[in-house]
This record gives sequence, C-alpha cells and structure tokens, in this order.
Amino acid sequence: MKHPDHVNLLRPAIVPGTGPWADLGSGDGAFTLALRDLLGSNTEIISVEKDKARLERQRRNFLAQFPESNMRYLNADFMRPLSLPPLEGIVMANVLHFFRDKESVLLHLRGMLKEKGRLVIVEYNVDSGNPWVPFPVSFKSCAPLVMRAGFTEVQLIGTAPSSFLGQFYSALAFKGSL
Repeated sequence: MKHPDHVNLLRPAIVPGTGPWADLGSGDGAFTLALRDLLGSNTEIISVEKDKARLERQRRNFLAQFPESNMRYLNADFMRPLSLPPLEGIVMANVLHFFRDKESVLLHLRGMLKEKGRLVIVEYNVDSGNPWVPFPVSFKSCAPLVMRAGFTEVQLIGTAPSSFLGQFYSALAFKGSL
C-alpha cells in the first residue's frame, strides 16, 4: 500500500482537530503519517511501538517532514499499562492479527478511550492465516467481536487491495457502555 491508500482507509473515521489519538503498534509509522495528514499538525498523536529501532526511524522521518507536529513517541507494549490521557481515537493497523485472544485486546483498548471515542482497525479481510499473519480476522468476523467488547456502530469504512492476502479493510467502532 502507498500513502494515499493509508489516508483513504482512515479518512471516514477522522474528525480533524480532535484528539488526542494513538497509533498502537505503529511500526514504521505509515498510518501515523496518514493520521497526521488527516488530523492536522496541532492534534496530539501518540505513536506506540515496542520495537525501539522502528520507532526511532519513524521519529526521524517525522521530524524531517513535519518538524512542527505535536507528536509523542512511546517505546512500549500497548498491552501493558501506559501513561496516556483518555484518547479520542485509536488506530490499530495490521496488529490485531498477532493476537489469538482478540476480545481481551479490544477490552483493553476500550479502557484507553474517552466516552464515545473511536477505534479504527485495519486488517486483512481473511479468516485463515499463515506464519506472518497468524490470527487474521475478516470484517465479517471482527464486527461481532468488537460489539462483544463494548463498542457500538461497527462500520466498514474502506478497503484496499493487498498483493499478500487479497484485501485490507478498515472498520470504525465507537466506545459504548458495557
């Protein structure tokens, strides 16, 4: 995928100027960069990545392109307790497929969000995996899982082709009450 694909997968979920937002498991920052484009430079974005080298590479790239951005880089495992403010939104792109117990991950994320906060999931639209995508979850399988974790209004908001596993999808859900 290229940058316009990342932006288009997130665009329907983003309200410019709202924040803070976090990109959990941000990797090299492709979706973090898309968030910056959509939210604007004043909105705080927290990039959380446990691979220190990838996070540092991301930080250098952002400073070169957007020296005035309101960015925070956190070298951490997002499944452990983090010192974050209540978030307006979370992007989790190509990360959920690494977890067998997705419901506990979603419940954990729900606790990070403000009331009515937004969760954006980007994943491969398949249910059978391989060594690189061990536990994928299609949109059809993901929607009821997200609802059981206390989110509402689960919507398919975008798709993009994938040469690896056919198609990516993006889904938007809102924090509800359990």
